[in-house]
Amino acid sequence: MDKRAATVHPVDSPASRSPSPSGSREPSGRDGSDAADAEKVYVLDTNVLVHDPNSLLSFEEHRVVIPMTVLEELDSLKSGKSSTAADCRAAIRLIDSVLGSSSPVEVEEGVAIPRPEPGPCGRLSVMMPRHDKSSSVLPEHLNDNRIINDIVALKSRDPGRRYVLVTKDINMRLKARACGIESEDYQNDQLVSDVSQLARGYFPVAGSFWEQVSEVETWREGPETLHRLDRNLLEEHLLGEEVYPNQYIVDERDFVGRILEVDGSRITLLHLHRESLLGREAWGLRPMNLQQAVALDLLLDPDIHLVTLTGAAGSGKTILALAAAIEMTIEQRSYNKIIATRSTPPLAEEHGFLPGSEEEKMDPWLGAINDNIEALHLEDENPAGSINYVRERACIQFKALNYIRGRSFQRSIILIDESQNLTPHQMKAIITRAGEGSKVICLGNLAQIDTPYLTPTSSGLTYMTERFKSFVHGGSVHLEGVPRSVLAEFAEENL
Repeated sequence: MDKRAATVHPVDSPASRSPSPSGSREPSGRDGSDAADAEKVYVLDTNVLVHDPNSLLSFEEHRVVIPMTVLEELDSLKSGKSSTAADCRAAIRLIDSVLGSSSPVEVEEGVAIPRPEPGPCGRLSVMMPRHDKSSSVLPEHLNDNRIINDIVALKSRDPGRRYVLVTKDINMRLKARACGIESEDYQNDQLVSDVSQLARGYFPVAGSFWEQVSEVETWREGPETLHRLDRNLLEEHLLGEEVYPNQYIVDERDFVGRILEVDGSRITLLHLHRESLLGREAWGLRPMNLQQAVALDLLLDPDIHLVTLTGAAGSGKTILALAAAIEMTIEQRSYNKIIATRSTPPLAEEHGFLPGSEEEKMDPWLGAINDNIEALHLEDENPAGSINYVRERACIQFKALNYIRGRSFQRSIILIDESQNLTPHQMKAIITRAGEGSKVICLGNLAQIDTPYLTPTSSGLTYMTERFKSFVHGGSVHLEGVPRSVLAEFAEENL
């Protein structure tokens, strides 16, 4: 790939593959230069603009082309209150602001794309559909095929440029490659290449942690014991990776330390005890393992405004978050209400086909919240009465993601379930709803993504976790094990 295009990364384009043993080169341009040195033109598919409405600003000095077919698809999807419709409208507004009152000739030649920072800017143009359909390489019954056919025709008329199709649709990338068109996935918002690179929230240390520390400064602040250590010793010699605030260090001698501050060459640890963490309760719920214990420690901390819990199905993400939210709302009265939301399947985004209020419409999609409220009160004498009491006192409200835009929630706990199915743009739209004194809890399993065009590395949950890893008021924990049941644990490991 052209070294200048550092904002997108090829997935299956010819330029990304290793050279053949024969040393063959890409076709030359009309001026005799290699195709790799030719001007690069990015053609955006509809799903890229829906995934990131600001995506056309991500291609630096390169030319960006939007097919007329894509504009028509955006127009057909822009109506309604769904998140997809809102993203389409945002993309259309940006395209309109760039093109402005440009003449057809100027649009064909390319209109300069303004950039917030100084430097070379790219150009935006619209690709008109072909009038001569006789040269089609694919049947014209699909919009994807029409776009590929238009690029093939454009490439044949202008061989001096490299036309690259950018799409989230892997099948469309395969079809483009079969037709001789370079193709890439849009990865401008992909911060890691493998989810194993994400911070897990804690570091297990073999043996005794303190036997491996040569120098430490210890002091007390009220009931708390604090330690200051050399950052280089901790990162390079003990843990082997960079550390961030609100991660935990766990050894085999019952020591648990929480990283409070990472300042230059020093790290400050809060001394915790395994037994006290495992014995802590939230609305009658005790953690079943150490990962749940440190997660509960973050959830109940009033100074932590964003908590991310990931893990397999049955690892306890939802019930831990809900128990902590009820505890902080009813018992501690730190928050006024609990807002529960999640992504919904595309067919349900409008919510109009279901009867009842917004809460009743959301009930099928937030069944996990209701199930866990019931699980917290199974041993009560009157479970139904306890459940109604909690829902009323904690003011638990089910909100559709589509209706959260533009809202501001003060002194609220915003619980986002199934957040692995959100795009980075959607995740930002929710988190920015948190007002003064609010806390956001994101729950998700990156192995269970149901949204088309999203992968574990491009999920909004991954993007948000990586972006907030150095946020002093945030923390992330990956839960291990499946304490839901022996059956669930066996199924998770063997199916």
